[in-house]
Amino acid sequence: MTYIPAYLRRLLFCFLGAGLALGGCTSNETCSADPEVAKVPVTVRLERLEQPFFRIKNVAEAKQFLRQQPAFTTYFLGRKQFPSEDVLAKQLVGLATEPGLRKLGQDSEAAFRDTNALQNQLEQLFQHVRYYFPKFPVPPVKTFVSGLSQDLFVNDSLMVLSIDFFAGAKASYRPNVPDYILRRYEPAYLVPTAALAISSKYNQKKLTDQTMLSEMVQFGKSLYFAEKVLPCTADTLLIGFTDKELANLQFNEGKVWAHFIEKKLLYNTSPFTIQKYIGERPNVPEIDKSCPGRVGAWVGWQIVRKYMAEHPNVTLAQLMAQKDPQRILNESRYRPKRK
Repeated sequence: MTYIPAYLRRLLFCFLGAGLALGGCTSNETCSADPEVAKVPVTVRLERLEQPFFRIKNVAEAKQFLRQQPAFTTYFLGRKQFPSEDVLAKQLVGLATEPGLRKLGQDSEAAFRDTNALQNQLEQLFQHVRYYFPKFPVPPVKTFVSGLSQDLFVNDSLMVLSIDFFAGAKASYRPNVPDYILRRYEPAYLVPTAALAISSKYNQKKLTDQTMLSEMVQFGKSLYFAEKVLPCTADTLLIGFTDKELANLQFNEGKVWAHFIEKKLLYNTSPFTIQKYIGERPNVPEIDKSCPGRVGAWVGWQIVRKYMAEHPNVTLAQLMAQKDPQRILNESRYRPKRK
């Protein structure tokens, strides 16, 4: 089974980042490698599947590709959705020989030309996850050009990174999303997106709690997980806000929190209302027209950060296993003041 439940799919869609480089605001003034993490043994098996895929010219070659990649065929291509291997193979031939997709493949490979750099980033990510969760099964990683059909897949057996989603502004084709979301599909956000996906394997929740607070804390836990397993990554890449948006939120944190309290939003269970503060929007005019969408997830992140600062002996694994958002809020003593 995939690690990506519905709430996390929304998170991945919403939090891919907002800039063009690994810069931006971060909670840490400095960042240095943890020697204990560096000792964690990890082997990254990275394979660039877009290369053999675009060499497919006929059904026989497509079948050979499918049989050489059983997990990829089953999980990512959805083999069971096709009546036969022949049908899937014919579809692959059509895709692999389609001129537009071949051009997108070239653009994507150009954006991710340095395989060693990507492998090193994934190794550091997996080392950190294993440091906090020693039983984490490091999956084989495949890059692919999906034709903008699915950005990422991960389970215990496989991780697929669709590099065409993250090829950036120079790509000949882009994901069909609004511009304020499109700006986030850049190479620098590929690994943070993978970290957020992995978080859902460990992020437990009380399914009967459908409150705004529950959603906020659930998102906050995923973002905190990503921050810990990617400790040198800017907050802008994790939360998906521009530098300006993040700076404005940090300055107005007390005002934002007051809005949630005064409007009695924390225990609201209306999906429509929750979506206003958690879901994708260009802004949240209910607070201020300069307030970015998904602000509720950012507030949840600050609650979780404060909780962990107040409880330095709580491990990341214990945090992710904590199902009670009210306890996290109460014990965080989160009380930002208006400026």
